[in-house]
Amino acid sequence: MTDLTEYMKTRRSSLSLTLDPPGPDDTQLRTILHVATRVPDHGKLAPWRFELWPGPVRQKIHEDLLQLLAGLEDMPDREKQVQATRKLLHAPCVLVVISTAQAHPKIPIWEQHLSAGAACMNTLIASNSLGFEAQWLTAWYVYEDKARKILGLKDGEQIAGIIHIGTSEIAKSERPRPEIDNHFSIRES
Repeated sequence: MTDLTEYMKTRRSSLSLTLDPPGPDDTQLRTILHVATRVPDHGKLAPWRFELWPGPVRQKIHEDLLQLLAGLEDMPDREKQVQATRKLLHAPCVLVVISTAQAHPKIPIWEQHLSAGAACMNTLIASNSLGFEAQWLTAWYVYEDKARKILGLKDGEQIAGIIHIGTSEIAKSERPRPEIDNHFSIRES
């Protein structure tokens, strides 16, 4: 377990714009998906699904999102949103994790969303374990109701993460991390 602990203590995502081919092949992608589904899942609901967005699909989504963005009058920092949309085009593999959480008599929707988030994290870890780099992103369009049809979302679904996977030779720089003692306490009573 020491190797896993050391990996987790130093794990860092690569920026999606630094991800070049190759990406995972079909067998590697199946391995990533297998690992991605090994998450806490109260009630065994599997409240997520995965979509692979190949290059031509991403190009169409990108074009449609830019057209939508042009028509949104109240969008702040439009150029930043254009740049965020452009990120869909770069990595050789884009795997989308979609939360399919639904009302359930025993399992809160919140727990189902957390399971989808855990699937995103496992996707990153599985990608790294196969020698790939990855980044978990979302952008304005994930939260825009008018983009739902473009993104292919069914009623009640939400994108939990857009995982960009590829290869990068660019060294990752460390970023400031939270001071553990500022986020940990022992309850006295």
